[in-house]
Amino acid sequence: MFGKSKLGNICYYVSDIDKTEAFYSDVMGLDVQRMEGDGEGEGDWLIASTVNGVDLIFFVMESHPGNSPIIVFEIAEGGIDDVVSTLADKGVTIVTPVSHAPGGWSSEFADPDGHVISMYQSTELPRSLKKVA
Repeated sequence: MFGKSKLGNICYYVSDIDKTEAFYSDVMGLDVQRMEGDGEGEGDWLIASTVNGVDLIFFVMESHPGNSPIIVFEIAEGGIDDVVSTLADKGVTIVTPVSHAPGGWSSEFADPDGHVISMYQSTELPRSLKKVA
């Protein structure tokens, strides 16, 4: 199911967006861009691109060891609802159902040790690829 998906992002939850921006930009030397939150209650977030195309994304959210960072698989063809349904049918714990994310949809699930894995797809793609009979 994820064998042909590329690792698109690594998502970090941070307590202070300004300190995070300064660290990754000034100390690490990454090109960090501040993005405006696009919903009610959503604050600014950061994106830092790397040479191999894996973006580091930073959201202000309560963080504790074990819930950050989160790797994010890109669902390039769409069908995130189908993927979540298939995972649930296989007994996988769905941590966060499909929900709005900046520019798309995301969902999180847990591996057998409780590590959270995320998936993301653009809003331009269909949430389901199943044919309706």
